[in-house]
Amino acid sequence: MTATLPVSHDAPPPGSSVLVGCDGSDAALWALDRAMTEAEAHRLPLHVLAVVNPSPTGYPPGMADLVQESVERLIESMSDGLRRAVATVQSARARPYAGQLTLHVVLGNVIDVLLRAAGGRHTLVVGTRGNGGFSRLLLGSVSTAAVHHATCPVLVVPAPPAEED
Repeated sequence: MTATLPVSHDAPPPGSSVLVGCDGSDAALWALDRAMTEAEAHRLPLHVLAVVNPSPTGYPPGMADLVQESVERLIESMSDGLRRAVATVQSARARPYAGQLTLHVVLGNVIDVLLRAAGGRHTLVVGTRGNGGFSRLLLGSVSTAAVHHATCPVLVVPAPPAEED
C-alpha cells in the first residue's frame, strides 16, 4: 500500500495539520513515527515533507537546462525514499498509522521551504539531526532554525535511548 502513495511536488496545503520534515535519516524516521502519533492523538492530517536542494550554491548562467534531467532523477529518488521511509516506520509500529497522510517533495532551500510550509500548522515535527555532517552537534541546522523561527509549535524528537545488552 505505502509503495503506491502518490507524492506531490507542491508544498502541503494550508490548514491545521501535523507537518514532519523527512530526509531519510534515522532521526527523521523517529520524527516521522512521533508525527504519526501526534496526528492520531489530535485527529489531524499528517503531511510528510522532503526538500531537495539540487544546487545549494546555484548554477552558472545557462547551466540550468543542462542539469534538468539530473534534477528530475533526484526528485524521483527522493520520492521513492520518502515512500520507503513511511513503509519502514509503518512496519515498525505496533499499530500502523491509519490517518490521512500525504507525501510532498519540494525543490528549494530546506530551511526556507520547511518554515514556509510550517505556517498555520498545529505542530512541526523534526528530528534532532538529519543527514548533515556534524554529528557532534546536539541539534542540526534545520531543527535549530525550526525552533527559532517556525510560527507554529515545534516538536524536536531525540534519538531513542540506546538499548543495553
